[in-house]
Amino acid sequence: MSESKIRVAIADDEPTVRAALADLVADEPAFELVGTASDTDEAIGLTLRERPDVVLLDVRMPGGGGQRAAQEIRASCPSTRVVALSAYEDRGTVLEILRAGAVGYLVKGTSGREILDAIHRAARGQGILSSEVTADVLDELAGQLERRERGAARRRAQIERVRAILERPDRLAIHLQPIVDLASGEVVGTEALARFDGDPPRPPDVWFSEAKAIGLAQDLELAAVRTALRTLPHLPQHAFLSVNVSPDVASTSRFLEILDGAATERVVIEVTEHVQVEDYEELSASLREVRALGARLAIDDAGAGYASLRHILQLSPDFIKIDITLTRGIDGDSAKRALAAALITFASEIGAQIIAEGIETLEELRTLRELGVGLGQGYFLAKPAPPQPGGLIGRVPILGSTRD
Repeated sequence: MSESKIRVAIADDEPTVRAALADLVADEPAFELVGTASDTDEAIGLTLRERPDVVLLDVRMPGGGGQRAAQEIRASCPSTRVVALSAYEDRGTVLEILRAGAVGYLVKGTSGREILDAIHRAARGQGILSSEVTADVLDELAGQLERRERGAARRRAQIERVRAILERPDRLAIHLQPIVDLASGEVVGTEALARFDGDPPRPPDVWFSEAKAIGLAQDLELAAVRTALRTLPHLPQHAFLSVNVSPDVASTSRFLEILDGAATERVVIEVTEHVQVEDYEELSASLREVRALGARLAIDDAGAGYASLRHILQLSPDFIKIDITLTRGIDGDSAKRALAAALITFASEIGAQIIAEGIETLEELRTLRELGVGLGQGYFLAKPAPPQPGGLIGRVPILGSTRD
């Protein structure tokens, strides 16, 4: 700001208003009028050229209005204070221009003395609101600030919760659910399922959704994979470990680093149908590196939607996991049986094995076996449980199996 005078610019598309404001400013000994403008582009250009201390800015000028002008002036000339002028006094208009960067808002018709006082206050960095709008706007601003603070506090709490898991590995546990040969009852593999120690207890999908919202999804997912790989010694020597991995994580060097040194020939990577793949070529290239280490690939949630079919066609998996929504009640639903039969035939054509998820009744199990499904998992067979020192059971009793 000039040591002797406050430099002021005026922007208004109404010639009579612009002239009246110019005369008002020019007659004030403490001010220097540096120029006037009649539209948004002129106002921005004048401000960039003259760098005034204060701009009186009409809200409804042609070319984008005061909102656009205030935004660009704030970005290019942060030391210039914008005071908005408008014939409107509705809350929405006021909040719009204040959010754009104005430090004050005056309703046209405000006395000359009040306008001059507002320029003085703006030059000192103080905010100004016309009395006609002050009460409503302050209430709204207070509400916005309260909501913003609540949102910020909620985000801080989310970050603290997830970071507590990342910094304390003992708060992330893995439960294992056996994957069973439906003919013999033999445990051929197991799926690793993350469990989190939190208060109050929350399901894993809530934890992962929260981590995604705060930008820590990959960190939490990699922590879960790292913990899951430590359970390999608890499995029968012939059994594989299946871990859930999103396409984003599967494409990272950090994931490959975690696999380095693991018994990857016993690891199956499950890619879920619920995650959108932006670039199949990039994902395929990353998975080729993973599979070159000996790991195999499963497509999860097949039958739950179209995305899983795209995953299957693009990625050529070793396993196709039939989603629980298709398994549940399959014994009494001919459409589900037809779809499952089609997936089984398709899997056979591409050399993949079918795993049915969510088997919960004897009738579902019998139907799946009749259809030719070779592998399955679900509460009827075995519930997820923490790894045991003696390892997983090697066989699950199944009524009517070839060994019963």
